[in-house]
Amino acid sequence: METFLKTISAVNDETRLRILNFIDINKQVCVCDIENSFDMIQSRVSRHLKILKEAGFLSVERKGRWAYYDIRTPMDEFRQSILKEISYLELNIPILKKSCSNEKDGATI
Repeated sequence: METFLKTISAVNDETRLRILNFIDINKQVCVCDIENSFDMIQSRVSRHLKILKEAGFLSVERKGRWAYYDIRTPMDEFRQSILKEISYLELNIPILKKSCSNEKDGATI
């Protein structure tokens, strides 16, 4: 019951739906690119990502100082069906704006 409620609560917010759909479309996305694409401050993005991760939707991989988020695999049927339904919604999903740079050579990742 607790897992179900946590999952439903995570997707009961339009911003989280948009972020989840954005990550599903763009695949492994750096947190800084989410901030830039959504024009949202880091603390707000981090809060939404934490909720989605705790609900079992996201995985995170650290690369240097950056955190990259992706759709968790494997994922149970319930969450997969939610992702599929989200893809049918008419959400205003921003275009991915790359903004992170590689610390070693200054090149954009």
